[in-house]
Amino acid sequence: MPKLSDRSVKMPASPIRKLAPFAAEAKKRGIKVYHLNIGQPDLHTPEEGLEALKHVDRKVLEYSPSQGYPAYVEKLVGYYKRYDIDLNVDDIIVTCGGSEAVQMAFMVCLNPGDEVIIPEPAYANYMGFACETGANPNNPTGTLYSREELMRLRDLVKKYDLFLFADEVYREFIYSDAPYTSAMHLEGIENNVIMIDSVSKRYSECGIRIGAFITRNKEVRAAAMKLAQARLSPPLLGQIVAEASLDAPQSYHKGVYDEYIARRNCLVEGLNKIPGVFTPMPMGAFYTVAKLPVKDIDDFCRWCLEEFNYEGETVMMAPASGFYATPGLGKDQVRMAYVLKIEDLKRALVILEKALEAYNAR
Repeated sequence: MPKLSDRSVKMPASPIRKLAPFAAEAKKRGIKVYHLNIGQPDLHTPEEGLEALKHVDRKVLEYSPSQGYPAYVEKLVGYYKRYDIDLNVDDIIVTCGGSEAVQMAFMVCLNPGDEVIIPEPAYANYMGFACETGANPNNPTGTLYSREELMRLRDLVKKYDLFLFADEVYREFIYSDAPYTSAMHLEGIENNVIMIDSVSKRYSECGIRIGAFITRNKEVRAAAMKLAQARLSPPLLGQIVAEASLDAPQSYHKGVYDEYIARRNCLVEGLNKIPGVFTPMPMGAFYTVAKLPVKDIDDFCRWCLEEFNYEGETVMMAPASGFYATPGLGKDQVRMAYVLKIEDLKRALVILEKALEAYNAR
């Protein structure tokens, strides 16, 4: 039998989705599953985007340009200007979600054997794409970097002439009075920065698969365009929806922001009331990593889906071990997304407490 490639064998399974078969089986048994494992918001997509989709008037659903539709890219330039990020249309390549932008960045900037430094715990796909490119991940929890920290990072990037990959998909979700600082604001490393972006969480549009690869480095951009051309084009309908969504009023963003603040407070305060559980207060995004009183988090999360239910309900969480590159870390932690309405979060907390009691009493 032909062997699989080394690359595919070394590629880690997604800690966010690897338990999906167990969740599916639980649902078949009639168990209600509260999904805390994945950052899939339940808040509505902007009406502007939905209306644009409803009124698509095309006889042919054609390829778009590999860089993305000019009208959408031009509108993105205006969007970034609101955050004092000065770009031109050539700096932006529209991608199939933020994940493809990360993949492109690694493929363009890293050679097999290169080291990529990833603060832990981190978005699992960073490790996956590093393995895919043959690089060595050496090292998303809602941590917010201060301007001072970013300036120190800039000095290191400049001193050693490194690439800086900046995932800024959660810029609308900063729960602090500190001003937003982008890696694109850092002076002196303009040619070192690749910014990753996405509309998935900003507009609750995970399914349209629209992201962006952004850099002022012309050589990097030209190399990335080769990859963009090889995959032909980003999604046509997704770009139509994303372009229209840029017109969402400030009231939409404020409503979403306020809701996530309330959900964060509900989940964090509830977790810290459960005996043996601790989680810090996230200052951005909509995730938290919680320490649970169990020795094997992978076994516990699987058990919750395969063997446990409380009044016909259970919870699905992402084992945090998959968010670390360092072996052994995260074995007693879960990453949880507070993307469910408060009523569901409260119920999930009750179920989690019951699950811990039952699991540890076996």
